[in-house]
Amino acid sequence: MRGSLRHPREIPLLVMCVGVTLFTVAGALSRAYSGDPNEPLLLLSIPVLVYFVRGQLYARQRVNGVRITAEQFPEAHRMVAEAAAAFNMRHVPEAYIVLGNGVLNAFASGHGFRRYVTVNSDLFEVGGRLADPDALRFVIGHEVGHIAAGHTSFWRQFGISVANVIPGVGTTLSRAQEYTADNHAHAFCPEGVQGLRVLAAGKYLYQDVDFDDIAARAHTDTDFFVLLVNLLSSHPVNTFRFAALADRGRPGRVL
Repeated sequence: MRGSLRHPREIPLLVMCVGVTLFTVAGALSRAYSGDPNEPLLLLSIPVLVYFVRGQLYARQRVNGVRITAEQFPEAHRMVAEAAAAFNMRHVPEAYIVLGNGVLNAFASGHGFRRYVTVNSDLFEVGGRLADPDALRFVIGHEVGHIAAGHTSFWRQFGISVANVIPGVGTTLSRAQEYTADNHAHAFCPEGVQGLRVLAAGKYLYQDVDFDDIAARAHTDTDFFVLLVNLLSSHPVNTFRFAALADRGRPGRVL
């Protein structure tokens, strides 16, 4: 199922980004052998930097967040386990709730052999106190989808690390990956698609928002600056993203 859920542009973009990193590292090695002690050493330290950034991020979730378990937030824990089973994953990822301070966000990452999902408390409340479990289920399906698609591995993160600092290059791959994760979420809980309205209007107003109206503007709001904003963003702009979920016959627009 994973192959059919992957955005068609993701692998070509991944190959391009990895190529950028390998070309850069090869150049650094060449300069190192030529006796240049500065820039090559900085570039060759990237794997170590990626490792420590991932390790610190994982530690921050563990010491500051609330672990989602069968005893604590059991319904959310069941969602994570069901998503992992739906995507034929060997292990159920860990999951945490962290203080959102008004920010609606969730992400997936890993460190070593561990993979985990983090949901900000403000977004988690949509499925709990605000009684929209399908919306939370979609969010969890999206984040577990990132893990199932291999987006959180160390080697992948290292492979695209240089491309990520080039404006519009790493972000373009990231947008394709977001569409892939949305495809996983849609396969897992299509009823939760409407919950993405929370990204446009917040957790209190989103249920009054017309999802199809936002999706329709993907065909009319396409001027230069809209495309520029999309190009520089790690996530597709809402209009493009909603349109991709509204019309399942087309892959999401990357550029």
